[in-house]
Amino acid sequence: MVVTHGSLQEALGRCALTIGNFDGVHRGHRALIERVIARARDLDVQSCVLTFEPHPREFFARDTAPPRITRLRDKLELMAATGVDRVHVARFDARFAALSPEQFIDEVIARGLGAQALVIGRDFRFGARRAGDFSTLQNRRFALEAMPDVRFGGERVSSSAVRMALADADFALAERLLGHPYTISGRVAHGAKLGRGLGFPTANIVLRRTPPLSGIYVVEAEGLGQGVASVGRRPTVNPVAIPLLEVHFLDWDGDLYGRHLKVRFLRKLRDEAKYQDLDALRSAIAQDAEQAREYFAKHG
Repeated sequence: MVVTHGSLQEALGRCALTIGNFDGVHRGHRALIERVIARARDLDVQSCVLTFEPHPREFFARDTAPPRITRLRDKLELMAATGVDRVHVARFDARFAALSPEQFIDEVIARGLGAQALVIGRDFRFGARRAGDFSTLQNRRFALEAMPDVRFGGERVSSSAVRMALADADFALAERLLGHPYTISGRVAHGAKLGRGLGFPTANIVLRRTPPLSGIYVVEAEGLGQGVASVGRRPTVNPVAIPLLEVHFLDWDGDLYGRHLKVRFLRKLRDEAKYQDLDALRSAIAQDAEQAREYFAKHG
């Protein structure tokens, strides 16, 4: 899969295209991308996804934007697994946000990406003030197709439904909707070494966007095994402004700085809490670790 970023010039070839945030790359997104791949095969052109960074709602109102299900890196990995030929990541900034629907069609869809076919959902909106809709895209030089909602197990699949499942710590439902386990990934950064001082060293990952969950969880990570993790702002000691993922591995210790981890969430133990002193915090972490060990003893 080829990934391109930034401004678009004259397209060098034709493509079948779909457009969206694709947060989570859930079953509905994958059905849309698979349809685009099929259309591209029929037309003997490339299949292409146009997505945005940041998400448009984050650009307009970051404080009230929905939490991110997936980071850009993970989103691109999930898209690559579908077999799509190309993903273009457009920088959603003031200039991009100001494009009228007609400018978006002419400059981005037609000239910039060379769309010969466009597959979208019927609720797709675009252009300044979200003034463009499905009817705006009709009768153009590209074929237009509406993709129906995808339902799985009787439920409509959407990013909002995934966020609700994660907020409720219903990881089984989230996995059904996503079609893959829910994970958070990132690079391990140096921290205040508080966990090591308490006897529970942690791998710390700074989360640049607010995640769709918070609290204390049973987790596991590829190549490192089982653990217990905190997602939040560390209210007892050295509170942080940006959410932090801290993972204590139950049976592994070593230098993880700079390593990229993918952490899978299995069960929520409790909400974040502020403790009176370090002894109380140490006792709570010890109990969390013991509960995690009990979980893995039961679930293999």
